[in-house]
Amino acid sequence: MCAALWSLEKHPSAGREWSLGRKVAAIAAEGFDGICGYVSPELKTAAATHGLRLMSGFDCGDLATALPRLRAQRDLGVRFVNIQLLDHDTPPAVAAPLAVKLVRDGAALGLAVHIETHRDTATETPEKFDEIARRYRRATGRPMPVTWDHSHFAVSKHMLPPDYSARLLAWPELIQRSQMFHLRPFNSQHCQVPVTDGRGRLTPEFRDYLPFVEDLFALWLAGPRPGGELWVCPELGASVGYHVSTNPPVWPDAIRARREILVAWRRALARQA
Repeated sequence: MCAALWSLEKHPSAGREWSLGRKVAAIAAEGFDGICGYVSPELKTAAATHGLRLMSGFDCGDLATALPRLRAQRDLGVRFVNIQLLDHDTPPAVAAPLAVKLVRDGAALGLAVHIETHRDTATETPEKFDEIARRYRRATGRPMPVTWDHSHFAVSKHMLPPDYSARLLAWPELIQRSQMFHLRPFNSQHCQVPVTDGRGRLTPEFRDYLPFVEDLFALWLAGPRPGGELWVCPELGASVGYHVSTNPPVWPDAIRARREILVAWRRALARQA
């Protein structure tokens, strides 16, 4: 379970933002196993001080820019790298060959590169993602490694809670062969809903989201469990429109999300047993 570094952006306020070292110490103190974010030498040093693992990721516009970044992350001890692929208007015929090259070249560096389902990228809708994944398999004979953030699909299709699992778990093989989940709590209209009401009580929207998380875990556990590891990030962001000004602070919600996600994990394990 990795905390997203941007959950602590401008925390506790823009004028009194914690230092990187204090943020990393807080992540460790709350029981997270690692940190999710583009890794710098400073972040690597701080994480190593607290025994935290590193999950990286970045936005990719072209291979020439991505390759030096992949090498830099490899040299800083990263294995799992999440890629936000190209732009919202990139055709699948252009995006799929780049996905093939990124995964292939990442593997040559000893990295596990995954392509994220994400807004403002080539994978932002189920239909575009389907076509990219189909082209990837046709080119390689293998399923595309995917970082699953289902929130963007849910919002693009305005899905209601009874439909979450039926419609968002429609790629069982790709989900089971992934090792990276970005669990951003969502509903039909918002990619990120608050976890709590600010007074310690779970919101109805987050309660609606939790059964989907359990079903997602149960599906993964029923598969081959690649590498024997699943890397999960409670993806709660403090900027670029995800956090609404009337919502409670993001970092305490990320802490609570970790606790509730672990409950969903244990329930999924019990279902498998």
